[in-house]
Amino acid sequence: LVELDVKILYTVGGDGTQKGALSLVKEIEKRGLKISVIGIPKTIDNDIYFIDRSFGFETAFSAATEAIYSAHVEAEGSENGMRIVKVMGRESGFIAANATIASNLVNFCLIPELDFDLEGENGLLKHLERRLQKRKHAVIVIAEGAGQKYVLDPDKMEYDASGNIKLGDIGVFIKEKIKEYFKKRNIPVSIKYIDPSYMIRSKPPTPNDSTFSIQLAQMAVHAGMSGRTAMIVGYYNGHFVHIPMELATIKRKKVDLASQLWLSVLESTGQPACM
Repeated sequence: LVELDVKILYTVGGDGTQKGALSLVKEIEKRGLKISVIGIPKTIDNDIYFIDRSFGFETAFSAATEAIYSAHVEAEGSENGMRIVKVMGRESGFIAANATIASNLVNFCLIPELDFDLEGENGLLKHLERRLQKRKHAVIVIAEGAGQKYVLDPDKMEYDASGNIKLGDIGVFIKEKIKEYFKKRNIPVSIKYIDPSYMIRSKPPTPNDSTFSIQLAQMAVHAGMSGRTAMIVGYYNGHFVHIPMELATIKRKKVDLASQLWLSVLESTGQPACM
């Protein structure tokens, strides 16, 4: 930055990017340099603390609803048809929750914030069996970080280059458990697993997301040109705001299971509040 004579650095990204930006801020302050660092929240997981919405999020869950619609049509087309759709969301289930509400076609939504059992009278498998008895088809949406207690060995954790734990594939695990469960009961089922993965974040942005990203960019430029630093531009409680980087990076935002968002998921799916 010094060699290139950069006076304002804009960091566009999620939690990891902004933590890296905060490290730069501290080094800039240590050296007494006049360089401004402004963060712009870009993460489809929508998990930046104290920010209601990051750009790319709406596009991502809109794309996820397309996969859910296809899964629903496929599930309805066969007796005891079940379709599992896995979406992104390592620690926060905002994509899964919002896509569930938007599609209104999901019967079970599983997210990292929600602990659930597979076995027992109140377990997922039993509830799934009851659903098939009533309607002969079911759609399950699961965030990639959900149910990791089933697929991760705490003594054999592996990490990627960014320091994130390498997650187990909960979607494949759930699919196999469902197959085993219904095979033991001699109930014929048709199970398919859909993993749109990175496709949901490589879509062209929705017009609303395009508008939002331009507004964030404008706010970021104004903040940098006015001499501010160590902050993230964001949208909170209906307003564009400046959030201190230290505050925005102390933890990740998660779905509140007592919120209106999650209540809407429960109303839409009909699933129990706890399993």
